[in-house]
Amino acid sequence: MVEEKRKSRKVIITCAVTGSIHTPSMSPHLPITPDEIASEAIAAAESGAAVIHLHARNPQDGRPTQDPDIYGQFLHRIKQASDAVLNITSGGAVTLTLEERLRPAAKYAPEVASLNMGTMNFGLYPMLSRFTEFRHDWERPYLENSRDYIFRNTFADIECILNTCRDNGTRFECECYDISHLYNLAHFLDRQLIEPPVFIQSVFGLLGGIGAHSEDIAHMKRTADRLFGDRFVWSVLGAGRMQMNVAAQSLLLGGNVRVGLEDSLWSGPGRLATSNAEQVAHIRKVIESLGLEVATPSDAREMLQLKGGDQVNF
Repeated sequence: MVEEKRKSRKVIITCAVTGSIHTPSMSPHLPITPDEIASEAIAAAESGAAVIHLHARNPQDGRPTQDPDIYGQFLHRIKQASDAVLNITSGGAVTLTLEERLRPAAKYAPEVASLNMGTMNFGLYPMLSRFTEFRHDWERPYLENSRDYIFRNTFADIECILNTCRDNGTRFECECYDISHLYNLAHFLDRQLIEPPVFIQSVFGLLGGIGAHSEDIAHMKRTADRLFGDRFVWSVLGAGRMQMNVAAQSLLLGGNVRVGLEDSLWSGPGRLATSNAEQVAHIRKVIESLGLEVATPSDAREMLQLKGGDQVNF
């Protein structure tokens, strides 16, 4: 009898195409306009990203914005060109109010919205030692003032986001920047304000959160296993130069991965990534070299128990 071929594990690649951390002067490849964001998202999906994590920017100066009208200029286009799961941020930027941050997810009822799981310091100012020339007046103060930023995500804020979005069938990418955020998530799971399987996106290497050492990654995974058992899907992102190192360790620990220019502008030491698709293609090679399989959007919908792309408001 011929032994049946063992199925390989499927890995979800999320691509975060622009974010709110990096400023336009840091890379000519960072997408700013709705057309650029749409093109980058579509190319990332074609390269293997099953989930696209989306922020918007002011088309004139690249400043982070949560204007739903700007989101509307790229959401429709991406959906028409790709079957990828579209994930709208509720984090927005640390400079925005909760009401501002929530507007796009509340209006468009995406399959997935991000959900930051705790208040924290959010230090971007170390990037001033690497980037000294800025095209727009807002960029330098945005980074410098992060010495005093508090990224507010109180229990009341989290509950507000959950209650606003879950009636639309939106599920959540629960962004956990530290161990305490896992306990916060367990609290809301115990209260049945969020339903399993929870999609945990562990964030490593951002100043104000947990580090990117291999022991930090292992500790985050052990804690999630203990708190959630089989009720979660785990993914990771590494900030900056640690992006691929963190992703590789996640794969070895049975997890999923997030890449994209939101999290890192680089494709290697001293080399700017020319596109989001370049980073997706890179991590896809790593996944497949380990004998794993890249999850399709359909696979991701099944793994995360999503409502489907036909149930959104765009």
